[in-house]
Amino acid sequence: MVSALAPRPLEGQVALVTGAAKRIGRALALALAEAGASVAITFRNSEAEARQTVADLEKLGVQAAAFRAELRDPAQIRAAVDAAVARFSRLDILVNNAGRFETAALESLTVEQWDAMFETNTRAPFLTAQAAYPHLKAARGRIINIGSLGGLHPWATHGHYCTSKAALHMLTRTMSKAWAPEISVNCVAPGMIVNGEVDPEFEHFARRTPMQRNGTAADVAAGVLFFATSPQFITGQILSVDGGLGL
Repeated sequence: MVSALAPRPLEGQVALVTGAAKRIGRALALALAEAGASVAITFRNSEAEARQTVADLEKLGVQAAAFRAELRDPAQIRAAVDAAVARFSRLDILVNNAGRFETAALESLTVEQWDAMFETNTRAPFLTAQAAYPHLKAARGRIINIGSLGGLHPWATHGHYCTSKAALHMLTRTMSKAWAPEISVNCVAPGMIVNGEVDPEFEHFARRTPMQRNGTAADVAAGVLFFATSPQFITGQILSVDGGLGL
């Protein structure tokens, strides 16, 4: 997280974080606000949580707004981006955070499950970036995708999830070449992330991790802030935030 004593490096910039009403997305939005950015978030069903997140963002001295959007609907994606730009008059940072996660046996996956996973985890980031492209190009902005350790290593019971995140990683690299030099595009790939509480179900991951703990939303936020504030010469990178679990 950004130190309270440090300058606010994102002062005057505007960030859009998808799926940021709660959990990791909320932490990312708050971290960007602490760094000085005004923040727009999208949500689907979590309106009460989104309103609370906006209130908490505003307490950090920045402007904030929330826009409802079903990210499996291309029209709603474009409407959300347009609304954010209309509200803040610019867009500097896009964080494609919204994602879908599901456990399923590969041999019994349905077409509907496969398509829903890709619509949320791969197609939505592409369409959101495409809608944001002219605004980010004008601002010489940044796109930060939230990938996954599962996009780098196969998990037998998460075939559609892993494949969708691997595709997002390749999309990151493709966009970084297609939209340079105006826009830098990078990806943060978290490992096992928990909400702070000790959950015996996930402790075996901590024991397998060289850093001997599971990750937190703050760890993911640190990766996002790195790409949001680093030189734009850093582009097309996949940053694992996993404590070494993927080694």
